[in-house]
Amino acid sequence: MRLFFVGIVPACILLLASCSEQKQSAPEQSAPAPTATSAPVDSAVATPAPPVAPDTTRLQDVAAYMAGSRVSRGSELRTLTSQPAWQAFAADADKSWINYHQTRTTKIQQWAAAELDSVRASSPTVFYPFSGPDFLNVVTMFPTSKTYVLVGLEPVGTVPRLSTLANPKLYSALKASLWSVLNFSFFRTNDMAVDLKSVELDGALPLLMLFAARTDHQIQDIRYVQLNAQGQVVDADSTTIRKPGLKVVPGVELMLTDKQGQEKKVLYFSADLSDWKLGITKEAALQYVRSLGPFATYVKSATYLMHKSYFSKVRNLILEQSNYVLQDDSGIAMKYFQPSDWKFTYYGTYKRPINLFAKQYQPALTKAYADSVNRPRPLPFGTGYNWRQNDSNLLLAKRRTSPAS
Repeated sequence: MRLFFVGIVPACILLLASCSEQKQSAPEQSAPAPTATSAPVDSAVATPAPPVAPDTTRLQDVAAYMAGSRVSRGSELRTLTSQPAWQAFAADADKSWINYHQTRTTKIQQWAAAELDSVRASSPTVFYPFSGPDFLNVVTMFPTSKTYVLVGLEPVGTVPRLSTLANPKLYSALKASLWSVLNFSFFRTNDMAVDLKSVELDGALPLLMLFAARTDHQIQDIRYVQLNAQGQVVDADSTTIRKPGLKVVPGVELMLTDKQGQEKKVLYFSADLSDWKLGITKEAALQYVRSLGPFATYVKSATYLMHKSYFSKVRNLILEQSNYVLQDDSGIAMKYFQPSDWKFTYYGTYKRPINLFAKQYQPALTKAYADSVNRPRPLPFGTGYNWRQNDSNLLLAKRRTSPAS
């Protein structure tokens, strides 16, 4: 099945919106250890093994291979790329990405360069809650930022093994998992998990690597991490990542360089951001985000979770710490923004949420978009659940005063 096709039935979108309402299992915790490219640590050894230098070339080759791009001449994956199945996958991937860049990336880049210039200049750090592995959209919106912090319910995952990469089912699983984000700008999370699990791709990391490759980033290092009780980032091993304990916030850190040679850091944490989960086990996640200082927040296709009373902790943190909030209507409800603290710029069109989220309709947004004096500005691309260009909306909220320390 091709990644792109015409005639999508609108009702299928209802299946795409389960981004953040899954529940996580919580097995036992393991001891921390070195980076993602290190050998497994024997828990019986008392003295920690010395850090192992990352095999940068191999990490980039794995990412390129999954992206349908060329690998290095000496790569162990070179033989696999000579096979007809991979070559067909790569040719199809190239066509899909060319179409994606023409219909979305170019439009987003031009719009953001004009409308988000001052936001980008003052946003070295971007917080993207309810993101899943969507490095693609956030780096397109904020290409000059230095640090991206993504949080989702998807497991962290690990660097794929050679046996996984050699599995012929890999290509169709990757295509199926990317289909919705390339067509609609958001992940069909439940189906993505099933597709990737079928070939032992165990979480967000493989797609983060793929997106890094397809956005012209070089992977310099990958490190498995977790948050300690104080919200500090510390090393973790692959066992902890695969089976995190109840109170563990597992994560991964990718060190990248872009086409200009600028270094970037991408952190992904697997965490439930509901008040109950944060209060019982995962307050460290909020402590970590708070330690970042003022940042820009980006929210898209977030299933309207922060409209609800039981997501007040993460909502309040964003409102306290953000200099800017860029979101579609599934982010923070307008009633929680204090007009004395924020200046608003509206883009696109606001009508109503899709039927699945009809109860999250906001009359205040309808009124704002009908303002004949301060008219909404154009939005030349689609985003969010109302993914068609003429149906989509974005709100840019700029803080009038300095954020809380």
